[in-house]
Amino acid sequence: MATATARTPQRPHFQLPKLPYAEDALAPVISAETLALHHGKHHRKYVDTMNQLLEKEPVHGAQTLEDVVRRASGKLFNNAAQAWNHDFYWKSLRPKGGGEPPAALKQWIETSFITVDACKKELAQAATKQFGSGWAWLVQEHGKLKVVGTGNAENPLAKGATPLLTIDVWEHAYYLDHQNRRVDYVNGVLDKLINWGFAADNLG
Repeated sequence: MATATARTPQRPHFQLPKLPYAEDALAPVISAETLALHHGKHHRKYVDTMNQLLEKEPVHGAQTLEDVVRRASGKLFNNAAQAWNHDFYWKSLRPKGGGEPPAALKQWIETSFITVDACKKELAQAATKQFGSGWAWLVQEHGKLKVVGTGNAENPLAKGATPLLTIDVWEHAYYLDHQNRRVDYVNGVLDKLINWGFAADNLG
């Protein structure tokens, strides 16, 4: 699970997490140019804005980014959730990803979706059919795995589900590389970049 710890217990302040790989490591599905813009500009802006808002309206008892996401509302929620979502998204990808999930995760997938290909198909559908900006998630909830889509900054944490991995379908995630062909980006992520090992680590 993606986590971020506060610098001080009284007034949390969060840093932009480093990418877990080089900026050109996900090419050609996601170019170095896209990754530099997405992480260095968009993600950074969410973190910076969240910190500015926390200075004005501290969230009582919040010591982690998850705490802020679960307890905040309005503009603070939007920026905190986007900061969390992006950190989780980077970890949901890896160079030379895709392939077969680890055995424990594969068993869960086959129990919930019958096959890994069926799980990937549901993720692709959730990602490509999400209207406007948002996210497609593989989550663990009530003893099974399921695929859910969320709009804008929303994520499954607020609903008590355990996120395992996510695909960002905001246009800035893919437009420089794929223009309006979201389906090409999504299929590339699922076939070549998805980090099943990260999802397995998040199983409850």
